[in-house]
Amino acid sequence: MPLSGKGHSLLARDESPFFQSLAELDTWSDTASLATHRVIPYLPRDQSPTAPPRGKLLVCHDFKGGYSEKPEETTYTFNFWPLCDSFIYFSHHRVTIPPSGWVSAAHRQGVKMLGTLIFEHPESEADCLRLLFGRLPASRTGPAVPVSVEMSPVSVSHHYARSLAYLAHQRGFDGYLLNFEWHLRADNGIGHSRALTAWVSLLQAELKAKVGPHADVIWYDSVIFNGQVRWQDRLNNYNLPFFLPSTGFFSNYTWSPVYPSYTAQFFRSLDPSLISTPPKAEPNKTLQDVYTGIDVWGRGSHGGGGFGSYRALEHIDPVSLGLSVALFGPGWTWETRQDGPGFSWSSWWEVERRLWIGPVVSNENVDVPPMVKRHEGELDCFHGPFRPFSDFFPTHMPPDPALFPFCTTFSPGVGFAWFVNGREVLAPTDAGWTDVDKQGALGDKLWPRPAVHWEDRESTESVPEAFSALCFDDAWLGGNSLRVTFDVTGSDAEDALFRCVWLPIQTLSITPHFRYTVHIVFKTQSGVEPPVDVDIGLSVKCHGSALDISTISTAEDLAGGWTRQTLTFTLSDKQKDTPVIAGLVVGFTTEDTLRKLQFSILLGQLAVYPAPPTPTPHLSLVSPQILWADFQREKGGNSGVLTWEMAAVFPPISLPVAAPTVDSPTPLWSLDNSNHAFPSCSYFNIYVGAALGGPNKATFIGTTGLDGRANRFYVDLALLPNVVKDLKEKRFYVQGVTDRGEVIEWERCVFVDAAPE
Repeated sequence: MPLSGKGHSLLARDESPFFQSLAELDTWSDTASLATHRVIPYLPRDQSPTAPPRGKLLVCHDFKGGYSEKPEETTYTFNFWPLCDSFIYFSHHRVTIPPSGWVSAAHRQGVKMLGTLIFEHPESEADCLRLLFGRLPASRTGPAVPVSVEMSPVSVSHHYARSLAYLAHQRGFDGYLLNFEWHLRADNGIGHSRALTAWVSLLQAELKAKVGPHADVIWYDSVIFNGQVRWQDRLNNYNLPFFLPSTGFFSNYTWSPVYPSYTAQFFRSLDPSLISTPPKAEPNKTLQDVYTGIDVWGRGSHGGGGFGSYRALEHIDPVSLGLSVALFGPGWTWETRQDGPGFSWSSWWEVERRLWIGPVVSNENVDVPPMVKRHEGELDCFHGPFRPFSDFFPTHMPPDPALFPFCTTFSPGVGFAWFVNGREVLAPTDAGWTDVDKQGALGDKLWPRPAVHWEDRESTESVPEAFSALCFDDAWLGGNSLRVTFDVTGSDAEDALFRCVWLPIQTLSITPHFRYTVHIVFKTQSGVEPPVDVDIGLSVKCHGSALDISTISTAEDLAGGWTRQTLTFTLSDKQKDTPVIAGLVVGFTTEDTLRKLQFSILLGQLAVYPAPPTPTPHLSLVSPQILWADFQREKGGNSGVLTWEMAAVFPPISLPVAAPTVDSPTPLWSLDNSNHAFPSCSYFNIYVGAALGGPNKATFIGTTGLDGRANRFYVDLALLPNVVKDLKEKRFYVQGVTDRGEVIEWERCVFVDAAPE
């Protein structure tokens, strides 16, 4: 994350990022805070009831066998949430907890985030039994009278189902992957397996109650009915008992090309009563709840993994066959290249983008690994040229901004500097920073290349080519902007003096008859020769439906050459499956139309949120304010914790000179009582300086997000910049950034003085 200084520790969090044993989970349960972490809640995307069923994408992110990302360097980040339905944060700890930043990044775009419960290697056997028996007592205990009826020695307790569900609720994630890769031996294996399937039902019920009806329990294909670890590579009778109490099944990766069709046939042969649920409960299971595994590393996967993974996807066929896909280990793009010559985040991004959404140039040849037969007698299998993952899955829109504001600065979750309102407050470093909490949508209409069209111009001439790229050198807010570069050919057409194109940026899910505000922050960059004048207007479009768009506001000039444009719109009627698209109408003119020209637009921010009510004399609209801040120094004097409180303030009110009659139906004031009346903050910028200098002379030291808590920042005094480290009295300033992209004015922010040691 953007922090001043080096050596910051993830251990500054007061909550464990994982548990190595169930005993550790018990210790946490005894002392856990009732306060949940500050994460964005999960909101489902709009699903069209008429859309044909098609397979979903689940991404299982095993990275370096665990997680070691540091806030003060760039590393792997996942940025293709619009293609994804669920994401598993996976590691080899007993219980893996998704960090709050990853949870928020997923939820921001309508994706479920799951943790992992794993049992592997001999040392896990005791915990695997403890999971079912529950917490063990410290006292001597036993049955009240001798047992006379023969029963299985394996009982099933609610204890860990409750604890794991509470953990998911407290940390804000949406369920678990269950990975049992050690033998179940108790009661000849059969009794152990049967008890485990019952426990899975308990876990699912607890998660639904504590997390919500959307919560998931995904079973990984490993243990079978008799307790042995025997990967089946498909759904069949041997692993069916574990699928039935789960919400999804994740098959192993070493399947034969005929196995996906076998899985589909087996599922369709099941008695409907097995996959149905009681009335008003969760939906019945469908073929889309079966996820066929692909290992991006290619370990036994058909097609060889990597850029050959599309071969496996063609057999799974999520569009026609309808099976879902579990993509394991996408960090392959990073881990296989990180030690190579000339490696950088930018060079990785080119590889990552090519794998997921295709090359920048549409006809570029992509090298794929040769087909290798994995065992003797395997039939030849022929596939065409490379296809990116985006060929197989639809691009989903983020949740409706009427429910949760959509705001992005086009951040991939990494950067090298930090900007606030167009001003660089943290100088760039070679190492950079990683903070997935700051990640936002990259503009689903801009990749792999923008889909530019002529605007109100009938012409047979080629539309200008446009290319999108992340820009870390300049930003409005955060660590980067997004550059769209236009290459325009010369023209001798009569109307070539002024040409105009439509640049779509982001698709949106919109509620009809609801007023939205959309604003965009941008700046233009022209090539040296020939000179070109660019005129830009914000717009929203919806094919086949009526949009009521207000007049674009007068362009607001901002610091650093940035411009903000704002409009309000309402969807008067909506055809099913017709998204609204936010974008720019870009007009350009040049004196010499015969020459090629080039210009760029930097996109700094795009936000869409419920429009405020129309102002009236009696309506009071609130503004966010930071009410107070506190600094508590830890023992030893080397660190401390900043905390603060948010509040809402009202504008002045003018009462009538004469008191109204007691029967007057007009209230003296009214409030906006909607769910969106009180803006919340996405994060906070923290500065420190001398008590007399004021906030504009203070030094930026970081943002919130490291510990996953709202309204708190851990300060390591030893890591403060030298310019402020030796100040005898330090004054900290807390500056909020709202979920609509507004940096709160200093007049509504606060300071707190750190008392000298």
